[in-house]
Amino acid sequence: MSTAGPKPTIGLTTISRTVASLAVGVVHTLERAVVGDGRVRTARGNAWEAVCADRARADQRAELDRLVAELAAARAAARDRQPVA
Repeated sequence: MSTAGPKPTIGLTTISRTVASLAVGVVHTLERAVVGDGRVRTARGNAWEAVCADRARADQRAELDRLVAELAAARAAARDRQPVA
């Protein structure tokens, strides 16, 4: 039986900034080569997608609020139509 502990793993905090920067550069260059310059995701594109997603969620909430209000009004109208015993 070995008394040695588990082997340490290499994490982002254990590698140098230079190595991390080179790795990011390689990935970025590879992405441009594979998908093309026109289709590379940018911060501006990501922000626009986030804005569109927020608008879609707001529209869904507004539609849900409208449906709940409509159901509440229908229930109140049905309650008002019931004869008093």
